[in-house]
Amino acid sequence: MLPVIALSSIDRGASTAIAALINALLGVGSLVTNIPSGILATRIGERKSMLVAAAVAGTGLILCLVNLGRGGLSLVVFGSGVLLLGAASSVYTLARQSYLTEIVPREMRARALSTLGGTLRIGMFAGPFLGAGAEELWGLPGAYYVSLAAMTGAAVIVCRVPDLDKSDEHKAAAAEVTSWGILKQYWRTFATLGTGVVLLQAIRQTRQVVIPLWAAHIGLSPTASSVIYGIAGLIDLMTFYPAGKVMDLYGRRLVAVPCAAVLGISFVVMPFTHAAGTLTLTAMIMGIGNGIGSGIVMTLAADTSPEIGRPKFLGLWRELSDAGQGIGPLILSGMTVVAGLTAGITVSGMAGFASAAAMWSFIPRRPRLTSRQHQRQLPAPAEPSISRHRQTP
Repeated sequence: MLPVIALSSIDRGASTAIAALINALLGVGSLVTNIPSGILATRIGERKSMLVAAAVAGTGLILCLVNLGRGGLSLVVFGSGVLLLGAASSVYTLARQSYLTEIVPREMRARALSTLGGTLRIGMFAGPFLGAGAEELWGLPGAYYVSLAAMTGAAVIVCRVPDLDKSDEHKAAAAEVTSWGILKQYWRTFATLGTGVVLLQAIRQTRQVVIPLWAAHIGLSPTASSVIYGIAGLIDLMTFYPAGKVMDLYGRRLVAVPCAAVLGISFVVMPFTHAAGTLTLTAMIMGIGNGIGSGIVMTLAADTSPEIGRPKFLGLWRELSDAGQGIGPLILSGMTVVAGLTAGITVSGMAGFASAAAMWSFIPRRPRLTSRQHQRQLPAPAEPSISRHRQTP
């Protein structure tokens, strides 16, 4: 339903500016809910938090489907639904990440989280096509029907997964940890490695804008632009699992640094493309850079988060991630206004190189393991339980 939010707003009588504002409510809902999401997950647990988020998302989708005609009240109801979707997304994403971090052995953590990132990419890729098919049958509401069905399916799956086995002592200790306390204890991590994450998320978010903008700048049709964007997305999808395996075997730096650097290179090269073929090659490089970094932000958060108070740490980490996603397009927009699109894309690419430098400097080094050594370290299969998978960093 993401591609039709602005269209739904306009259908209810919104101007282009108001439609853009309503679209931005997704990010606003996520940004203001990240820290409360960590508190909620600590109090009621990750699994129940995901179920609450699914219920809130369902409510938001129903509000989006309520069409009271063209006018202010209809837009208020629709905007409220979009805001709820953003808030639910924050809760669901944080609880899911915390759940996977706890239940998966540390030796397989990067593969688990990179696969999670890959499934998100698959959903984002397939969702608009499913929505488009539903729109042919039911118009714009069809996209929301598909989303509602998908969220219902997700809730059913969450109902069937086991709760994390946390002791009463663990719950009591976690309840005493505050977000402010986490911030004071880990401020150096947020200021150093967190800066690299902000910059990485900035260039990642900007990449979704620069391909269609540059395609239009060099005179390509919207259809050609969409095809090029789709090719980049396919390349992105093909690289998520190998990235996780490399991270588990050889460390996070070996993936994080190339991810940021390759994205930076693709941005710097893009202004030198003047035809569909060269732009496609550049977009493919961009897809490789983003794909190999699948799950890297979540993995770094999992690695640096404490066992006691992890959800609250992740809530603060997500604030950094969301801040980067908001800053990236602003940098591109501001530089484009001041010095033109070429300068805007080039300066945006510098964020990738700066992120690579930060990742190289602040991700802890670790001894490299051979595949055979790694296999010897893997624990025997066990029932999901924090106590059985607890690792000391």
